[in-house]
Amino acid sequence: MPQGKTGRKTLRMKDIVKTPDATTARDFRDALGRFATGVTIITLTGPDGPAGFTANSFASVSLDPPLVLWSPARSSSRFTTFATAPHYTIHILGLDQFDLIARFGRGGAGFADMAPEVSPEGSPILPDALARFDCAQHATHDGGDHLIILGRVLRFTLREGAPLLFSQGAYGGFQHGG
Repeated sequence: MPQGKTGRKTLRMKDIVKTPDATTARDFRDALGRFATGVTIITLTGPDGPAGFTANSFASVSLDPPLVLWSPARSSSRFTTFATAPHYTIHILGLDQFDLIARFGRGGAGFADMAPEVSPEGSPILPDALARFDCAQHATHDGGDHLIILGRVLRFTLREGAPLLFSQGAYGGFQHGG
């Protein structure tokens, strides 16, 4: 390998470098899909009753104060309900909860035929999530075609188990490398 000015080995890029624009939108989305994420379901009680949807746009932000973020798409038919909710619950799914993806995905049954327990703030709770965060909306920020929502964690739960992951358009599990 060639040596850089610092004496470290440098890599030669053989990839075709692209600029994100309308002609490369699909490639840009595919590049983002190379980052494996966990799968969450965000739930709340809105004007039409309990609601939930699957999301992989979730991240920890701060331990003190305890803050997390998630980002609903502005194109979602339920965008306003989720963007303006004062409280919601984020569920991190385990590999054994794969069936919930279709239930809470676009066009899924959601809470039909379910009688969920609720958080003290009234958000529906899905049982057996790997982790659950009951949140109060802390702040929102423009995120282009999404809204970035910061939630202050009021309480949380956790259990042992394998996480459900999403990468490159597919769901699956995680295999430890060592």
